[in-house]
Amino acid sequence: MTAASDRLLRRLEWQVLRRLDGRLQGGHRTVWRGVGIDFADLRTYTPEDDVRHIDWNVTARMDEPFVRQYTEDRELTAWLVLDRSASMRVGGDGHGKASVLTELALCLARLLSQHGNRVGAVLYDNAHQLVLPPRSGRTQTLRLAHELDRPAPAGKAGATTDLSAMLRLAATTARRRSLFLVLSDFIGEPGWERALTLLSHRHEVVAVRIVDPSELRLPDLGLVVIEDAETGEQLLVDTGDPLLRRRFAAQVRERESELAGTMRRAGVAAHRVTTDTDLVDALVGMVRHARRRPR
Repeated sequence: MTAASDRLLRRLEWQVLRRLDGRLQGGHRTVWRGVGIDFADLRTYTPEDDVRHIDWNVTARMDEPFVRQYTEDRELTAWLVLDRSASMRVGGDGHGKASVLTELALCLARLLSQHGNRVGAVLYDNAHQLVLPPRSGRTQTLRLAHELDRPAPAGKAGATTDLSAMLRLAATTARRRSLFLVLSDFIGEPGWERALTLLSHRHEVVAVRIVDPSELRLPDLGLVVIEDAETGEQLLVDTGDPLLRRRFAAQVRERESELAGTMRRAGVAAHRVTTDTDLVDALVGMVRHARRRPR
């Protein structure tokens, strides 16, 4: 562990987690809970329920869907799946996607590792992967801070992120049902939707998409050179061209709709965090959404 890692964690504990306690009523440590195996009760199905919990025998007898409820374990094992690919390096120092990923990951790790919960992490890019086995306590969060403080290794030029491989690696790390929080911009090779769905079939999955505002709204800067962060391809464009701006906006709407549909079909709770969002607001939104989801 380094002094820099400790300073970063202390700053987040003071500036973010302390404020979070003041924004939430009740213990947020119980929002994401362990997954039990003991059957407790049945209740009627609601659209937000996980279809894997439907009791088909009872459903057939009652002619309406019922879901099983289980006794929850107290201890939770959580995994942070962290995308460190080239496209995550968009933005300036301290305000880019990589910085937001680091700060959000450490806040989540600190929240989840309190009171005996264990947190592990998968740090991924195409060429380099690191798995931190799950442990509890502040020391584990410090270790994660130390690893995230290291510069992300340079990947292979022209290669786009293999998100399917990242999600498959995440799936092989857990020996029991766990909570997975996937922090990524979800920019990469197509076809990762199946890997996400398979991961969510066995585990509870929360997708946190980190986005730079320039990826949602094209700023009017005149003639600029745009570079694909994944492949390095460059293109000279006139950002003031009305036709270009309309096409860009249409593509953004289409991509947002496709991503929302993918997350919904996979049964994944999805959140979007922009790099100009206050971390406390982002965490409050995630916690409140988790509290509303049926158990």
